Amino acid sequence: MGEAKVLSTPIGAHFKMYSVQDDSECVDTELVPYNSEVGSIMYAMIGTRPDIAYAIGFMSKPGDIHWEAVKWLLRYLKGSVGMNLVYTKGKDFSVQGFSDSDYPADLDRRRSISGYVFMVGGNTVSWKSSLQKATTLSITETEFVALTEAVKEAIWICGLLDDMGLKPAKALIWCDSQSAICLSKNNTFHERKKHVSTKFNFIRDVTEEG
Repeated sequence: MGEAKVLSTPIGAHFKMYSVQDDSECVDTELVPYNSEVGSIMYAMIGTRPDIAYAIGFMSKPGDIHWEAVKWLLRYLKGSVGMNLVYTKGKDFSVQGFSDSDYPADLDRRRSISGYVFMVGGNTVSWKSSLQKATTLSITETEFVALTEAVKEAIWICGLLDDMGLKPAKALIWCDSQSAICLSKNNTFHERKKHVSTKFNFIRDVTEEG
């Protein structure tokens, strides 16, 4: 891929990821270094590249379409090799998080993806993009589940900073779904939201506590 043209996005919108059903669509892993490539990219994602977390989540099934997506991602990495996470020193240890979801991204089981990024003092320290454990029935529920996962991460980060004696202020989490925000604050369920698992409702208690 050293001479390949670079790309500006981690994954193309035209990629439709699904489990391989026909053996003819499978990649011969003895001839194609699929597993080692995905493993190397995943290592980079965990350590320093939050921008590829979403794309790498689709690459668990070694089919032809997945191998094409890996090569697309390598072309993106080639063009963005100069990008870095920059950490600066400051007195402000405020915690900010950004929550989002993709409904429904998994074409096999129709499950959605939760994603978040957290910054402490303006420095990116935590990120995640993964399939949700249950199939959600609406965009609102998908966003609500993603927001709940972000809140849990915020609580953990604030607890860690508190143990370090840094005394962080209240965490601020950004979400682009007004319905999920309202659902996290309103104690009265709408009729169409009674199916949402009760384990996600702890977010209301956290919101009420500030």
